[in-house]
Amino acid sequence: MKESGCIKKWQMKMLFYIALLFCGYINAQTLDLQQAEKIFKLPVHCIEVEFPNKLGQVLGSTDDLKSPKQLRPIFYGCFDWHSSVHGYWSIVKLLKDYPQLDESGTVRKILNRNITPENVSIESAFFEDYNNRNFERTYGWAWLLQLQHELHTWKDTDAQRWYQALKPLADMLTVKYEEYLPKLNYPIRTGQHNNTAFGLSLSLDYARSIGDKEFERLIIKHAKRLYGNDVNCNLSFEPSGNDFLSPCLEEALLMSKVLDIPEYRMWLKAFMPDMFNSGFSLVPGEVSDRRDGHLVHLDGLNFSRATCLYSISRKLPELSHLRSIADNHLNYSLGNITDDDYMGSHWLGSFALYALMNK
Repeated sequence: MKESGCIKKWQMKMLFYIALLFCGYINAQTLDLQQAEKIFKLPVHCIEVEFPNKLGQVLGSTDDLKSPKQLRPIFYGCFDWHSSVHGYWSIVKLLKDYPQLDESGTVRKILNRNITPENVSIESAFFEDYNNRNFERTYGWAWLLQLQHELHTWKDTDAQRWYQALKPLADMLTVKYEEYLPKLNYPIRTGQHNNTAFGLSLSLDYARSIGDKEFERLIIKHAKRLYGNDVNCNLSFEPSGNDFLSPCLEEALLMSKVLDIPEYRMWLKAFMPDMFNSGFSLVPGEVSDRRDGHLVHLDGLNFSRATCLYSISRKLPELSHLRSIADNHLNYSLGNITDDDYMGSHWLGSFALYALMNK
């Protein structure tokens, strides 16, 4: 090719962007009222939008041919069940920290109308169906538990009622975890929904927040069993074309939660030794088409990578250089959180929020 020896335009753009960041000209945004309001609008808009919808269920008979709202009277919006769940989580988290976002009480009324024992009973029945007993394992399970974690820690009358209403479903999913983890001989190391480390990480937060010591011990036991001997994770193979999670970094984040500092330092030096090099670098995932529901996953990858890097740097202070890499990832995609295309708007706000709150 005529210019085969030249750096591609997008590579030049990324190198320039990284240079600006390291020189201090670009600062990562923080979660303030303005940013919170921007993110808040996205799940509020979609939690009662029934279509388009990706049901993801197994049909056992014609009796299962029902509308999304009939099947899942709470979590029927935002395109799919798990996105609806973490949309609710985003709303709860932001209302908890920024109550002025709902001064009229309109959103609170929606939550009061939807999160009821009757509706939770229908949601739970779906998971009891033989054909769908593994539905949303473990990504959706983990987000439901994360929602419960946020409700449990919110000293608000409505929030406590929602927590109690959802408790039977959360308890059911905890039991499903208890049945599943001993049978999982190998972790699932993908960059998408069924990534084992991501699900365990969110679920561990829940176990600790509600004081469920037995569930906490279960997660820690199996995290160590599944990942304790891992070495030399190869970041150069990441990302795949439609990842929104980093298999290497999600595992590193989980282990930061289950190991003490000396143990974790030793484990991470064996697992990702390059991270201890002050020159360690990682370029954000580039999105070529944000109208494509799979390609836009890479914006989510940038947010989830940022979350991992921020958290790991807090665990080990000598890895403070990871924060600038996290900032770079956050900045690359944060401006793209808009409501102009439903393929991104129905879920990306939650991942942006999770990164911002973990800074």
